[in-house]
Formats: sequence, structure tokens, C-alpha cells
Amino acid sequence: MPKLLIVTADDFGLHEAVNEAVETAHRDGVLTAASLMVAAPAAADAVRRARRLPALRVGLHLVLADGPAVSPPASIPALVDAQGRFDARMVARGFRYFASPSARRQIEREVRAQFDAYRATGLPLDHVDAHKHFHLHPTLLATLLAVGADYGLRAVRVPDEPAWFAARAGAGVAGAAGALLLAPWLAGMRWRLRRAGIAYGDRVFGIARSGRMDEAAWLEILARLPDGVTEVYAHPAATAAPIVATMRDYRHADELAALRSPRVRAAIEAAGARLGGYGDLDAGRAHR
Repeated sequence: MPKLLIVTADDFGLHEAVNEAVETAHRDGVLTAASLMVAAPAAADAVRRARRLPALRVGLHLVLADGPAVSPPASIPALVDAQGRFDARMVARGFRYFASPSARRQIEREVRAQFDAYRATGLPLDHVDAHKHFHLHPTLLATLLAVGADYGLRAVRVPDEPAWFAARAGAGVAGAAGALLLAPWLAGMRWRLRRAGIAYGDRVFGIARSGRMDEAAWLEILARLPDGVTEVYAHPAATAAPIVATMRDYRHADELAALRSPRVRAAIEAAGARLGGYGDLDAGRAHR
């Protein structure tokens, strides 16, 4: 089976330094895709840049935790604070979303608002993923699929990272235990996606080294890149300064340098991988 490599920048629209990095890494590096936060402060700038980058595969980075909502706060009071922001308490929120019919209705309202905002950009929808991979939650995934069907949803990221990479990244026993805990959630996610006819990849890299996807991490992945569809995602920015407080330890500039590295490009070619996006997955793949 051929190797398809999808290289994605998350948090497109979060800051103009992120947007600049996306444009630079796509023009001068190996970046093929970006996931857009439609309510983020620099979303309009991101859309302007994407329109002049027709080969960049852009998708929706659905925000339901640790970020701004599209809907007015008064219309989704179970989800956001008075300023219209989701907090980062994903476990507590997850229980609430599962148990509360009112919260579930508000989730559907906000998910639809984000899809509407994406549609208004006029950009083709290559894929959908979620900030902090909150779409692993069955309630959120079910809503994503139900609403996404009205907007031409074709592909969703499954955040399944090979255990060897988590171990090498220093996660060790904790990483292995986490992988075991996530296994049934990931299996359920794949089952739902197959039933809905939605495409997804074989594996993802970028979780265990979030904010630290430097050249060394890339070369390690590419040295043992298997056949099939692999997505590698990063958080590049054209600055060494923190973008937001929750990313204060991220090495944005190192991640941008890796995406522009001649050694990384050469390693991709040596691995026999083709660069692309989720839109390149044909209907005959087993992942539909």
C-alpha cells in the first residue's frame, strides 16, 4: 500500500504569527494542510492567506474546549462563560455533555455555528478535527457527524498515535497506560466513522510531543514510516514567544524550522511518501 503523508498545522487563525508560519511552511516547506479555528482572533487573516494558497488543504478545527465560541454566550450558557469562552475542564465538561439534554442541544447549536462560519469562508472543507481532540467524546463525535453531514464532511482525524512514539517522547509507562485507556474510545470512533462513510487515516503523530515536533522528531518518524495514511501535525509560529498561556512551553519556531528543513524533505522522499491531504483518500479505501 502506498504511503500518503498529511502534514497539518493546527490552530490556524489563533495568531498572525501562526498564520505567517502556515503560509511560509506551505510555500517553502512540507506543510500540506491546516486546521482553522473560525472564532479565533486572527481567523480573518488566516482565511485571506488560505485564499492565496489554493493547494493548501484547509479543514475545520472545531473548538469546544479552551477557546472562543461562535454563538452568543446567552444562547449557549451551559457551555461557555460570560465572555463566550469554553474552559479547559474537559473531563467535567465531558460528563456534563453526556448527562444533560440541554447541554447537548447547545453543543449542536455551536457545532453548527462553527460549520456555518467555515462555510462562509468559501474554502473547500478538507477535513475536521477538534481542539485538544475533544471529538473523542462520543457525544461530541455524534454531533459532529450529524451536523457535518449537512456541510459535506468527508474526513475526520482519528488521534491514534503509535505507542513507540509516545515511549520515545518520554511518556513511558504513563503513555502506554494512556494508550490502553484510549483504545476502546478509538475503536468506537472508527466504527462510527465507517458507518457514516467518513474517511480517516491509519495513524497520527504529534500528540506525545505536542509543541515539540522538531527536526529530530520528524526524522525519527520518517525513518520508520509505514505504508498507509499518516498524518503528522504541529503548532508552528513565526515567533519564539508563547502564543497563549497554555502554550508557554511550546517551541513554535523549532516546529516551523522542522517543516522547512531540507533534511526532513529529503527523508520524506527517501521514505517514498507522497504529500497530500485527506481529500486524496479515494472512495475505495478501507477507511470509508
